[in-house]
Amino acid sequence: MGQEGKPLGGALVAAAGLAESAVVVGSFAMDGGQWFRRHRHEHHQLAWAQRGVLAVRATGNTWVLPPSMALWIPAGTAHATGAAGPALFRSLYYLPDSCPVDWSAPTVVGVSPLLRELISYLADDTLDAAARDRAEAVVLDQLRPVSVTTVLAPMPRDPRARRVAEALRADPADERTLAQWGAQVGASGRTLARAFVADTGMPYGQWRTRARLQAAMPLLAAGATVAAVAARVGYASPSAFVAAFRRTVGVPPGTYFAP
Repeated sequence: MGQEGKPLGGALVAAAGLAESAVVVGSFAMDGGQWFRRHRHEHHQLAWAQRGVLAVRATGNTWVLPPSMALWIPAGTAHATGAAGPALFRSLYYLPDSCPVDWSAPTVVGVSPLLRELISYLADDTLDAAARDRAEAVVLDQLRPVSVTTVLAPMPRDPRARRVAEALRADPADERTLAQWGAQVGASGRTLARAFVADTGMPYGQWRTRARLQAAMPLLAAGATVAAVAARVGYASPSAFVAAFRRTVGVPPGTYFAP
């Protein structure tokens, strides 16, 4: 677990004047590995990283979000927010009674160039009420769900399997088989295979794919090429990496990380 900060609670939003406006923009610079611990709001939140990669844990899922994606978090949803590397985190906060969006679960939305500019525009506290109302209405019109899947790679509880998982998190390109890992951690390959299924709900090969994709996302968001990232996380070719990304996430990297 990285560095933990205070939760972004209702006091911060109240101080920003949510009672006087339908939308408030909060901005938070985050260090790599920093997390705002689990908390909840009485208002809806659109969580977005203007720079870097945002991670949000909620409802048993973890979303990894580049600047092309944001997460709508309904009021009352417990969540924790973190950054894989240095990031500028911006959120819109909505009073439920003033918001027509009624999604009951966290929902990924695409961040178009227009939505990106509108968020920055609404951060200007000198806007008059009429200009703010117009911009807020366009923001809501821009909130369009995107069909992407969270990339989950939960850590196994078995201490031997956990050592393997930690080593792969540190070096996702490691190609050792479970039998080879077993010789290092003191268990047979079959025992490790059973532990991964029992503790993570997925076979070892699927878990390793997801761990590799998790490692790839901050690199892609930082501007690294698909070819460089594929090699870094253990794929023999860019096409194999793109296929795994599309199969797991639902869209290719070029769509997920669209500018």
